[in-house]
Amino acid sequence: MKVLLSGNEAVARGCYEHGVKVATAYPGTPSTEILESVVRFKDDVYCQWSPNEKVAFEVAMGASFGGVRTLTAMKHVGLNVAADPLMTSTSVGGDGGFVIVTADDPGMHSSQNEQDNRYYAKFAKIPLVEPSDSQEVKDYLGAAFEISERFGTPVLFRLTTRISHAKSPVELGERKEVARKEYEKDTSRRVVIPAHARRLHVKVEKRLQEIRAFAETSPLNRVEEGDPKVGVISSGIAYEYARDAFPDATFLKLGLSFPFPIDTARAFCERFETVTIVEENEPFIEEQLRIAGVTNIVGKEKIPLCGELNQGIVRDCVSGDDGKAAKAQVPPRPPVLCPGCPHRSTFFTLNRMKIGSTSDIGCYTLGVMPPLEGIDTCICMGASIGNSLGFEKAIGKDSAKKMVAVIGDSTFVHSGITGLADVAYNKGATTVIIVDNSITAMTGHQQHPGTGVTLMGEPTTKLDYIALAKSLGIKDARRVDAYDLAAVRAAIKDATDSPEASLLVMEGPCALLDRSTWGPALEVDSEECTECGLCLKLGCPSISKDEDGKSTINPLFCVGELCSMCAQVCPVKCISVPEKVEA
Repeated sequence: MKVLLSGNEAVARGCYEHGVKVATAYPGTPSTEILESVVRFKDDVYCQWSPNEKVAFEVAMGASFGGVRTLTAMKHVGLNVAADPLMTSTSVGGDGGFVIVTADDPGMHSSQNEQDNRYYAKFAKIPLVEPSDSQEVKDYLGAAFEISERFGTPVLFRLTTRISHAKSPVELGERKEVARKEYEKDTSRRVVIPAHARRLHVKVEKRLQEIRAFAETSPLNRVEEGDPKVGVISSGIAYEYARDAFPDATFLKLGLSFPFPIDTARAFCERFETVTIVEENEPFIEEQLRIAGVTNIVGKEKIPLCGELNQGIVRDCVSGDDGKAAKAQVPPRPPVLCPGCPHRSTFFTLNRMKIGSTSDIGCYTLGVMPPLEGIDTCICMGASIGNSLGFEKAIGKDSAKKMVAVIGDSTFVHSGITGLADVAYNKGATTVIIVDNSITAMTGHQQHPGTGVTLMGEPTTKLDYIALAKSLGIKDARRVDAYDLAAVRAAIKDATDSPEASLLVMEGPCALLDRSTWGPALEVDSEECTECGLCLKLGCPSISKDEDGKSTINPLFCVGELCSMCAQVCPVKCISVPEKVEA
């Protein structure tokens, strides 16, 4: 039977069909739906959200030691967080097959960079598998596990946003159980002290040569015959763009692109006067060829280095156009915090109090947008607290009280806890604000250790941020109702006036978690409205001005009394809940 599956769904189906027993992840677009889809097979595959990608990697690695097939998934920057165990796992290897899914984001649709994680495979000296569509995702995943088990190595499995989210036909198969390998103690391999690591490094280099020889004949790398005068080398989603742009060309399609099959690629290039290398972002394939002395290739001098490709860009750039004509011209639609978002109060208040913030990765990052403009910095997961403490140490405690750290609940668990410990340990006076909306909202409402529910729907322990802060030595730690603007302002003033560190937990569930909490839309008494525009400074999409300059609320957007921030800020109290009409 054939069905339409996204690439992420195909990974999940591959987990099921290829006998995976354990799957781990931390949510991050574009990889999030992988584990959300794997959990549908929870009777056969144990799956979990981990606090961050490093822990997810380590849990998966441990499961591999236990002798079962295991998979861990993360977005491209998540592999940065997991880089420490990654770089050692290459020496240790696994027992059950071990596959690491990285979902890269060319064009930065939801990311702070567009790093090309193919280089992680080269850096860690592990095989790199690159599917081009959902069917290949499912099939190549099985091949990746076989490579992992045959050579005793982790395998990097690279997706990109378009592969992760686009749907294409997939033929379904049955699950094939893979026998668990019995655990045998082997400290010379699994205990990576220097004496062992030196010997293991030699083993890694030898293994790399063996996999390189394997790549030369692997069916994952294939030549597709076409016009004998037009040669193209490509991989991943770039192959689909190139195939559409040059349907008659002869292709070398790489599915196992590292270790690079240089003999196959060199023989291919010798058939043509010039070969075009089509790849998104970095010149990974091109570099391998140039290092090997292949010169009759054209790559990044024509194909853009920055941004996402498409069929038109590839066609135009190779033909001599700059590719601009192929780029879609769509009206800009700046992102904003949702109506009823509990984070709005924090940034509105910081803006009004002229207090800046070092912020973090999440929905609340949208607090940088006008009219809230409550964010000064945003670097990576967990950086807000360290940035704020560093700012304080640079300019002094008094001035630093005009800069607070803002971090979400899931991000705090991911990598903010150590930052808070640093503030306490190094006697900081930093104010840390956890904007707690009770879920990992930005990636679609995933559970985390602060919600009390596992990915598999089981009740579990719930992290107490206040108790944690006090155990670290933060004396001023309190909860604040995020929907109470007066309470938010008072708490921020107290904390920033204090000579000691503070933790404020702004509590308010994401408005999209439970729509049954929404009430009738608030209404504006236009006769009483003075056109002051203060309610518009909340940046709520449901509030705008009518043709007479009066504020008006769109009843299709407003969540009602759940929020009511506009009613709280209105100086003449012309915004209210409509009176209930008795039946």
